[in-house]
Amino acid sequence: MRVAAVVPHWNRRDLLQALLVNLAQQTRPFDEIIVVDNGSADDSIAVAERAGAKVLRLERNLGFAAAVNRGIQAATADWIAILNNDVALTPDWLATLLTAVEKEEAWFATGKTLMASDPSRIDGARIDGTFDAISRGACAYRCGSGKPDGPFWNQPRRIRMAPMTAALFRRRLFEEIGPLDEVFESYLEDVDFGIRCAIHDRWGLYVPAAIAYHQGSSTWGQWNKYSVRLIARNQLLLTAKYFRGLSRWPILAGQLLWGFVALCHGCAGAYLQGKVAGMRVARTLPAQRLASRSTEALVKVGAFVRESERTILEIQRQSGFDRYWRAYFWLLGL
Repeated sequence: MRVAAVVPHWNRRDLLQALLVNLAQQTRPFDEIIVVDNGSADDSIAVAERAGAKVLRLERNLGFAAAVNRGIQAATADWIAILNNDVALTPDWLATLLTAVEKEEAWFATGKTLMASDPSRIDGARIDGTFDAISRGACAYRCGSGKPDGPFWNQPRRIRMAPMTAALFRRRLFEEIGPLDEVFESYLEDVDFGIRCAIHDRWGLYVPAAIAYHQGSSTWGQWNKYSVRLIARNQLLLTAKYFRGLSRWPILAGQLLWGFVALCHGCAGAYLQGKVAGMRVARTLPAQRLASRSTEALVKVGAFVRESERTILEIQRQSGFDRYWRAYFWLLGL
């Protein structure tokens, strides 16, 4: 069984160099390491080549989804680990995930990701993310984000969506349900992929013993206007592709609340630009990419999104409500 690491990358040679050193420390080595360079202006390519990685050079920044797809196409492995360039894996990360997916015959797996800023702080490590969920408001939730680590996050479970910050996938999964949708460019492309996994009854595992540390927003920064615009746009693309059979009120409530959060971070203009761009792009989506053409797909999406929202509500009740989710569930009367 061969495993490839696919690393989409753009600038920040320092992050890439640290990651490549980290990957060499895995107790179960990667058989291939593929760095897909999105047109870096620094010497990232030279750094990757010196470390022995295979480098795919893209002439310009095509986005996360395109870079991942090119990396998967170039890989010869049975399993693909998709890794952000700003993560650090514990030495047994890959071995732990491989053992779990082989035992349970899962299609993909992810572990616990902790914030790299200060994992040993006095009040305990903070969760960067575990697995993903999505609400009927078309807003994704990186489960556990910002919460203190603790027993609740140490329970393995089946999952329907894995964040592509650091996750392991069967190569055959991409062959059967298709690659990442490159119209998303960056952000929510992994949520789109997760919804397609649910439609095709493909499931994965959350394996908390596999730990990664993530710096987060290292390329663009938190609440960068570019990121906000893409996320706002891609939320509308998700609704166009999958949410046409769902109630409109949760979508309206979720999107307006997310816009208010963007406003509070000084990104109202970027939010509005994203929504306008989303409406424009959604009108150009080919009919075969819209789940609304299939009644069976719509039923599966509806059931999955309701299940996913219940997961968000359960986690918020267990770990304490974030302001956004408190307001969202209050508006829905839950």
